[in-house]
Amino acid sequence: MFFALSKTIGFLLLPTNFLIGMGFVGAILMFTRFASLGRKLVIAAVLLLIICGLSPLGNLLLYPLEQRFPPWEAGSAAPPDGIIVLGGSIEADLSVAHDTPVVRSSPDRMIAAAALAHRYPKARIVFSGGSAKLISNDAREADFAGTIFESLGIDKSRLIMERASRNTQENAEFSKALLAPKDGERWLLVTSAFHMPRSVGLFRKAGFAVEPYPVDWRVGKRADVLNFTNVALDGLGRVDMAVREWMGLIAYRATGKIDDLLPGPASK
Repeated sequence: MFFALSKTIGFLLLPTNFLIGMGFVGAILMFTRFASLGRKLVIAAVLLLIICGLSPLGNLLLYPLEQRFPPWEAGSAAPPDGIIVLGGSIEADLSVAHDTPVVRSSPDRMIAAAALAHRYPKARIVFSGGSAKLISNDAREADFAGTIFESLGIDKSRLIMERASRNTQENAEFSKALLAPKDGERWLLVTSAFHMPRSVGLFRKAGFAVEPYPVDWRVGKRADVLNFTNVALDGLGRVDMAVREWMGLIAYRATGKIDDLLPGPASK
């Protein structure tokens, strides 16, 4: 039920979808006795789309998420035993259609994991990602991730594919069940910086200690946060991305699936 609600309500509440829907309803109302309300809804939708698309709003929402965890530093500790990379990069349906891996977003996740695999040749590489669609078919990200890693020089014997998970909570729970991590092992978690707080919170809740390895930043330094966007689609994309992540954090915290609204680095 939680998964279904997250996909339906989450889709409707994404700013771009919500504002387009508002404008559509307003346009219909303009041909009824509620024409005045309809005009107001259309005007409000257009103005809010402009704000979301061109203003720094997306940067302001993403920045605290991306800055929550610093870049990973190897230090003098033992090399990691394994590297977990979360799905979200591979378009499974297109990959099935063309019979080859199609990467459409967040390629840094795959690239960083491959670089780490070469740096630590004894570490196991785990890809966790099935299908995030509400109505799923047989297309799974993990079915194509192995091909990508092998093309980047990673031996097949080091790869572990987790193909059943539909969301980040299942990424954490299924990865732990599959790997059965032992005390003292070091596992790196590779995912987009904006997605790291929710991911770490869910892995902690699952009892799987991981070290965050954030990648795929969408906002620069603090001085860049207030920059305006000259391509509206980019701005809308950042706002949608940030709102989706904040909604996820709020929903997971409200249902007890994470212990903190904005999980951060573990205290030492």
